[in-house]
Amino acid sequence: MKIKFGGKEVTLVGSQVKVGDVAPEFKAIKTDLSEFDSKETKGKIVIYSVAPSIDTSVCSIQAQTFNERATELSDDVVIYTVTVDLPFAQERFCAAKGIDNADIISDYRYKEFGEKYGFLIEELALLARGVIIVDKDGKVAYTEYVEEATNEVNFDAAIEAAQKLA
Repeated sequence: MKIKFGGKEVTLVGSQVKVGDVAPEFKAIKTDLSEFDSKETKGKIVIYSVAPSIDTSVCSIQAQTFNERATELSDDVVIYTVTVDLPFAQERFCAAKGIDNADIISDYRYKEFGEKYGFLIEELALLARGVIIVDKDGKVAYTEYVEEATNEVNFDAAIEAAQKLA
């Protein structure tokens, strides 16, 4: 699939997941450098907020908005921001921005999320922007792949989709 990044066409590696698909399992890295395993989220509604880098304004807005809007969701919903930033940078960002209602994980080591969910930008080794919601049964319930990676996701649609699942 092709999307744009700053107006230039780029290629996404892997296959985009679709509503109804079984969510692929993946490993990533937490800010304390321990391993995140998506199996840990079984039985929860999971919002994956996917962004290129927390060091950009749109990505920062995305992480902060989902953190703020988490209060509108039930306890059955967990939110993970996924980027390829190093865990050290992610931890610094979360501390500086007061991110405490959502977690952040890094796909820098394995790139499993990017490849299995079709978000990895081949030319940049960054993730594209979007949102994936997985229901309690481990099925994809909502997808958004933003066509221009420098644009924001549809926050309202994602939150509404998560609320309907709770």
